[in-house]
Amino acid sequence: EVQLVESGGGLVQAGGSLRLSCAASGITFDDYDIGWFRQAPGKEREFVVRINRSGGSTYYADSVKGRFTISRDNAKNTLYLQMNSLKPEDTAVYYCAASRSSWPGSAADNYDYWGQGTQVTVSS
Repeated sequence: EVQLVESGGGLVQAGGSLRLSCAASGITFDDYDIGWFRQAPGKEREFVVRINRSGGSTYYADSVKGRFTISRDNAKNTLYLQMNSLKPEDTAVYYCAASRSSWPGSAADNYDYWGQGTQVTVSS
């Protein structure tokens, strides 16, 4: 059974930082590109960032570029998202997702497996 389990969400003040983790099991982790998406109340799910299977290539949404950093530890089957300079508009449920495709890009349909999400709330 494939499982992606996010953790690290919480409540933080604007300007603060959080580090999200996504632990994967049931897949050969380094065969997958991994992405982070988020969904705010009343809004559609939004692409945040993607990292390729080796960790050598990343692609960020403009809204988080320069503030968020994605990384992965293939030995630990774990993905990370370091979020700095958080803004109230970053408030959302954050999901990690795994794709067998190379260069799945920002389309949620290109991702095969999803975690259950972790809530991030940024207060002003």
